[in-house]
Amino acid sequence: MKLSVLAQAVGVALPQGPDANITGFATDHRKVAPGTVFGAFRGARVNGEDYIPAAIEAGAVAIVAAPGAVVEGAVHIASAEPRHTFAQLAAGFFVPVPETLVAVTGTNGKTSTVELTRQLWRMMGLRAASIGTLGVTTSDESVSTGLTSPDIVTFLANLTGLAREGVTHVAYEASSHGLSQYRSEGPRVAAAAFTNLSRDHLDYHATMEEYFAAKMRLFDEVVEEQGTAVIWTDDAWSQKAIAHATQRGLRLFTVGAQGGDIRLLDRVPSALGQTLHIEHAGVALKIELPLIGAYQAANALVAAGLVLATGGQPAQTFDAMKRLQTVRGRLERAAVSAKGAPIYIDYAHTPDALSAAIDALRPHVAGRLIVVFGAGGDRDQGKRPEMGRAACGGADTVIVTDDNPRGEDPAVIRAMVLGGCDGRAKEIGERRDAIGAAIAEAGSGDIVLVAGKGHEQGQVVGSGADMRVLPFDDVTVAREMSGALGDR
Repeated sequence: MKLSVLAQAVGVALPQGPDANITGFATDHRKVAPGTVFGAFRGARVNGEDYIPAAIEAGAVAIVAAPGAVVEGAVHIASAEPRHTFAQLAAGFFVPVPETLVAVTGTNGKTSTVELTRQLWRMMGLRAASIGTLGVTTSDESVSTGLTSPDIVTFLANLTGLAREGVTHVAYEASSHGLSQYRSEGPRVAAAAFTNLSRDHLDYHATMEEYFAAKMRLFDEVVEEQGTAVIWTDDAWSQKAIAHATQRGLRLFTVGAQGGDIRLLDRVPSALGQTLHIEHAGVALKIELPLIGAYQAANALVAAGLVLATGGQPAQTFDAMKRLQTVRGRLERAAVSAKGAPIYIDYAHTPDALSAAIDALRPHVAGRLIVVFGAGGDRDQGKRPEMGRAACGGADTVIVTDDNPRGEDPAVIRAMVLGGCDGRAKEIGERRDAIGAAIAEAGSGDIVLVAGKGHEQGQVVGSGADMRVLPFDDVTVAREMSGALGDR
């Protein structure tokens, strides 16, 4: 494809000079081949402009970079927003893409919502996939990408690969980082959802308002004109999200106790799930949802909203909700101890998410709720004592442990978490030992919640060149410890 044709199609101006054949796109100079368009972006830790000479030497024919960048030997596509311009050009190159795309943003619930949307589509006989923290998930395979929002080249290449495999429907996570860095741009997005907003990523965003504004790019710019905004109404930020969608002229589809399109009338916990009483289009319905917890009900109903907003039939959609399966690492029951205590694994790593997981399990606890959790290093430090308060305020027994300490001293992180616990929590630094202690302590009628890592397969220690990822899976450890304790 000629660079001039690609640029003209997406409205990007080119400088005077010879045209070039484009063979690919890259943001990593090590992945440049002859004919590549290279994106050189200034980041907080790395300046991509430093690698422009290496990219050109490897065969890059065009460089998308800020106006002041030094580019010799290739076309310099100068842009005040080089990430955005690069994404526009790349989106014109990576075709085809699946015909129906939906995106989900919010602090909590993104992973579950996109995966539950995929499940609903699949049960309707559609070829569907989801992209996010769990990787690229289709009905027959999962390929890990390791990031909620992969880089734009990986994201678009994944979409094209899925389309060529016959996938027609894709739901993807739109994180605040991905939205602010234009990592999920370009293709037509028919509908987008907002789940909730609570404290997270304030090491990256200066304020909650800035954090929210990053997420609202999804409604303000990414969703197509006349697209649909599916909004969970029962969150403190919901009305502000509705205002953004309304100002853009998007169709509103509201869900929740205050929802106008799917209204949640009542929610009754059951042994392994919950009964939802809802109203849609003036018709009252009862759904036996095989997932526990209020937030799982919210995720499932928002997923149903996305399906309905993109052409799904109500009767078929609500019937399929009865067969939804637990998402990996999201209130996943990993094992039952020898004493009969269930052990649940959840990805909750914010104060709000931790409270939601505790609240989800509380109706099922006959005895004590025992919680094991920690906080990540090199991330927002202000949320650590808040997580301690959330755990100690909702659980009967709390064990504070390590969770991806990265470049920080794990003991310092634990101390900050314990600062919110008023002396009510135990401290066991080694995560395996902490999980084992919780399981050993749990008796019949108790429930153990291990929070923070969910689906993750490693424990991150160190930073920079010294960073290591030690194999660690909460689900596997919980099962191993349950078996070991049962054999004693």
